[in-house]
Amino acid sequence: MKTAVVIGVGPLNGLGAQLCVRFAQKGLRTFVGGRTQESVDAIADHINSQGHTAKGVATDARDPASMKALFDTIDSSGGELAVAIYNVGNNTPGRIADMEPSYFENAWRTCCFGGFLFAQEAIRRMPNGGTLLFTGASASLRGRANFGAFNSGKGALRMLAQALAKEAAADGVHVGHVVIDGPIGGEKIIQGIPQLVERIGEDGLIDIQGIVDAYEYMHEQPRRAWTFEVDVRTSVESW
Repeated sequence: MKTAVVIGVGPLNGLGAQLCVRFAQKGLRTFVGGRTQESVDAIADHINSQGHTAKGVATDARDPASMKALFDTIDSSGGELAVAIYNVGNNTPGRIADMEPSYFENAWRTCCFGGFLFAQEAIRRMPNGGTLLFTGASASLRGRANFGAFNSGKGALRMLAQALAKEAAADGVHVGHVVIDGPIGGEKIIQGIPQLVERIGEDGLIDIQGIVDAYEYMHEQPRRAWTFEVDVRTSVESW
């Protein structure tokens, strides 16, 4: 049975969880990676209740041993890893001049170093090829005042993904990067920043299912027509 793994999974109405739901619906045994066992079990239980197959694995994306344990669990399932998605990120605002070094380093470890650990383990377990995708942001492409730590981590992740795309293509691994340019219409924004939703309205929130469609599209591309990067935004986003 082919398998998928998504790390960076939060609430059900969030991008990570909906990526898990989509690939489980496509018949892949899906491994749900996130910070706490309780949260990933909740998503896995939801998927299993729909008649699909999923397992939650609590994982610290910044820790090599934890990342290896995640992929060892996938190996023990006996399936063939077909899709691996790194959806981990953090919101680390602040002025560079005022920032503690550990704060900046943590942003890099979460956005980029974790992506390196994840990619390394995933590629090693795709001897017959597969799809490795990274979640990016507008911060991946341009710097912004008061977001230097986040910009640096996301920009580095994009360069890592591009290098991996060129290294792994010969082995049949399709590496891609999805730029999410704007706020996502999920639980984190709707419940966590209601004042933003009130200001920009529903039309200013990117539809989660539309984003998931982009990941599915990249996974299903034939080898002679691969895309490295897709950007997704609303029709009203200023870019």
